[in-house]
Amino acid sequence: MKNIFSHFSANRGFSLIEMTVVLIIFGLLIGGLLTPLSAQRDVKSYSETRDNLQKIRDALYGYAIINGKLPCPTTTTDPADNVNYGHGDATCPLTAAVGVLPWKDLGVSEVDSWGNQRSVTTDPWSGYWLYRVDPAFTSNFSLTTTTSGNIDVHKSDGTSLTVPAERAVAVICTTGKDRVANSENATFESVAPVYEDDVQSPTFDDMCIWITRPSLFNRMVTAGKLPQ
Repeated sequence: MKNIFSHFSANRGFSLIEMTVVLIIFGLLIGGLLTPLSAQRDVKSYSETRDNLQKIRDALYGYAIINGKLPCPTTTTDPADNVNYGHGDATCPLTAAVGVLPWKDLGVSEVDSWGNQRSVTTDPWSGYWLYRVDPAFTSNFSLTTTTSGNIDVHKSDGTSLTVPAERAVAVICTTGKDRVANSENATFESVAPVYEDDVQSPTFDDMCIWITRPSLFNRMVTAGKLPQ
């Protein structure tokens, strides 16, 4: 008896070309699903980091209200040093090449949304908050204290976001998803430092916030704590 299924079975298989087409289509579908998920994660991470930056600024205002000054950056590299690690230095070196936010003094997040907490001295500082402060405001200041650090913040086109008479008292930056300081934030100037904040692009994903002298004094006066 002739196998009535033989012809049908022979036509059930896929050719190599058909299989290739199917795999390509499947890959495109998976890629199309993964891309939006990745984009959603990025949006969430940037949103969380913006919120953390605002919390950091508020914490710096609070620190100034309580202590009458702003904290110095932390430069202690050993995570096992529970006395100094994460706390601001006693004094601020004017030429400190790296400034990290003293997160323990402020009670804020140690790293941004992309950072990894360090566990040994040799670990990189990837994802830690960059922090620069005007030395004139790291000791008790008064209403007549003027900015001396000349911390300026620019946009990518060079447009200054501060004015000569009121440069930033402090600036805090995240290095973003690539965990590398971009453009102006990648350089260090011991005199008249410049930092950059702008919209994210393929070559720039940092975000910065800064504190001005008027905003700092306003917060302190509002809290009933006049600068000494």
